[in-house]
Amino acid sequence: MVVIGIKPTVDFAFKRVFGNPEHPRITIHFLNAILGPSLQIRSVEFCNPILDKKTDDDKLSILDILAEDDRGRLINIEIQTSVPAGLNQRLTYYVSSLYSGQLKEGVKHTALNPAISICVLTQPMYSKDPRLHLDFRLRETSGLLLTDDLQIHLLQLSKLREPVQNISGATSVEKWAYFLLNVEHLSLSGVRGIFPEAEFSEAAGVLNMISQSPEQRQLYEARLKFQFDEAARMEGALNQGREEGLKQGREEGREEGRARGRAEGALLGQIILLQEQMGVAEFNQNELTNFSEAQLSEVAEEFKRRLRNRSR
Repeated sequence: MVVIGIKPTVDFAFKRVFGNPEHPRITIHFLNAILGPSLQIRSVEFCNPILDKKTDDDKLSILDILAEDDRGRLINIEIQTSVPAGLNQRLTYYVSSLYSGQLKEGVKHTALNPAISICVLTQPMYSKDPRLHLDFRLRETSGLLLTDDLQIHLLQLSKLREPVQNISGATSVEKWAYFLLNVEHLSLSGVRGIFPEAEFSEAAGVLNMISQSPEQRQLYEARLKFQFDEAARMEGALNQGREEGLKQGREEGREEGRARGRAEGALLGQIILLQEQMGVAEFNQNELTNFSEAQLSEVAEEFKRRLRNRSR
């Protein structure tokens, strides 16, 4: 049994599967799974179709998917293998730009079509929320919907809890999540055995074509290496930040200790001087060194009060 061996969560492969004008059925099935049954999509047009690399200098930098469905809705689909800082703001900005970008001179606001962003995450943005699919729209706090013209959908793959034996009865969203997480280790016949829907076999076929094409395989490996390098860079930056934080904490702790020692020493000396002025010896130096700064301050204030009362 030959497994497919291609991760669809690598952005190059992801776009080949879900942004491929030659395989729109895959994208339609995926979108209908995410967006629900109320408005089923019948067709999509890709606004940024796959453009193969022409030279070694080409970077294939645009790897998200922008499509328009048969109702004019603008839909952005992307994969994220990390949760970079500001991702929620970026998703909000991008879907808002898609929406406002339709408003040209002479166009009425009522003519604006919904803008939808779908972000597939291999790491959760909301680690404490157990849900696989999160659906954000503009609502009043009671739940009253203002508009669904702006939508952000998150598919948190790590939240999938369905074992393979339950996949046949799972929801379409759960099936796609399972496919994205596991198809790399399956054969084409294995995919057909798990998923009766033809779209999953078609998607597996696209991944298999990547593995069979030397040129596409090379581009895939380059993007996979980039993701590994980026993950390592982020982990290194995180570790460095932790180490610098610990170092700073230690230095601040030592400085705080020195400052506290100076303050306690000054108070101790003040108490000894006050005792000499008063002609008493209530505390010796050894006893005073066991006092906290607050206790020393309290003793000093008491001696000052008593000394003031004497002079009246």
